[in-house]
Amino acid sequence: MKLYKKEGNLLQILSFPNESVEKGDYLQVEDIEAGKALIAQVIDVQFAAVPGVLEELLRTLSDGDDPIQGEDIDPLDIAPHITYIQDACLVICKIRATVENGALSPTSNWLPSRSQSIIKKLSVPMLLSLARVDGRLPIILGGTKDSSLLTIDASALDGRLNIITGKKECGKSHLSKLLMVNLVGYKATVVVFDLNGEYSSLGIATDGKKNIYYDKIHILTPSQNFKVALDQLHLNVVMGILVHALHLPGTSAREFKRIWKQLKDKGALRMHDLGESIRNLNCNQHVRDALSSRFHSLVNSGFFTDNVAEAQLIDDCFSRAKEQGGALIVNLRNTSTIDRQIVVEYVLGKLVDSLQSWKLQAAFLFAEEAHLYLRETYWDDIVTRMRHFGIFTTFITNQPDTIRDGIYRQADNIFLFNFTNEHDLEVVSRAARVDAETVKSIARDLPPHYCLTLGRVVRDFPMVTRIRSLDIKTMGETRLFFKENN
Repeated sequence: MKLYKKEGNLLQILSFPNESVEKGDYLQVEDIEAGKALIAQVIDVQFAAVPGVLEELLRTLSDGDDPIQGEDIDPLDIAPHITYIQDACLVICKIRATVENGALSPTSNWLPSRSQSIIKKLSVPMLLSLARVDGRLPIILGGTKDSSLLTIDASALDGRLNIITGKKECGKSHLSKLLMVNLVGYKATVVVFDLNGEYSSLGIATDGKKNIYYDKIHILTPSQNFKVALDQLHLNVVMGILVHALHLPGTSAREFKRIWKQLKDKGALRMHDLGESIRNLNCNQHVRDALSSRFHSLVNSGFFTDNVAEAQLIDDCFSRAKEQGGALIVNLRNTSTIDRQIVVEYVLGKLVDSLQSWKLQAAFLFAEEAHLYLRETYWDDIVTRMRHFGIFTTFITNQPDTIRDGIYRQADNIFLFNFTNEHDLEVVSRAARVDAETVKSIARDLPPHYCLTLGRVVRDFPMVTRIRSLDIKTMGETRLFFKENN
């Protein structure tokens, strides 16, 4: 390979047919005299525009008749050289860093020698070693194209905002499960909003037996094994549900606070007593109607109970998860839109309370298709206020435009699967930690289950990985009618 051109942070390198280069590969352009080297990633491979090649190709085209029979006479043996030149490639690379004295720096403001530079492939293990991705708390994502393993450090997810996105059936949920069980293995507290009921089998191996995570996976299904009693709730959690999930007006909210305090003073914080107090409330009819309709929404959700024995103390689940690590799977599969918002508001409210009182140190929140149950204002809360409380969120979606631009700009890590739609690629390319050329070029050609990893977990060196399989019973596969019988 030979260095041809450098424009800004783009390199153009000539590659010959016997040199195999693909999108996503890393190259090292070393200038021995300068004592430095550029590290560049291949983002496109094209045929080299050699003068006269088009004319030569046209000459070799058949005119439609039978090919002329005979023997080609090439006394000077020129044909192999012409073929060699015709198949030469132009490799377009994005400069990622400069190596000098064994240290990396994110600069590209120097020119390596065209004639003296040595260009060679850089293996993933060597690159990770240079980038000091040490993997003290290793999570093996999968294999790379050079048959090595890509291992990230779990601490690179700590305190970070992450996005997993790609079109459907490409492996997003599988990757989120891989990250989740590894975090649980390191005794982290994980909360999952499971929209489709596909995380409920994380404690079961593929052979149907219990795995090492079985005792650490807690499945909470609203109105079944997950109910709450009013006297277990703080007023701020209830107000969050009423105002944000059920859109209770301000005047009615003030009346509700007054009713709540009266019932609490009497020791009568029960659904029955709350309903009676609202029914007998002496106030404006519109206020009473607003409170009554919200009360019936709470009753119809089946999430609230007066029977303390059947109420699930989520604080106990948090305590168990804090001691030995664990995942709270909130199963929202058969929950209506309004009930889903009620449950999410409750869980997030209790989570914030536990973090503020230091009952929990931190929690990793995994949110599948969050736009279906998170209110708009929560987007800002999650990336600012809740982040300071210790809630570190991973969004999983196949609709990247449902995540606000502010999330992309502040995202620390992006796990990107295949997208072919230009609009989707344009949305993801707004992320601050990635360049648009890399996203649009590499992500479009990713095979199923291959992921382009971007951000802090790989020290801003984009990596293409085939996500490894898990010994976990899968529940997220698409149900098919015509399923091939092997």
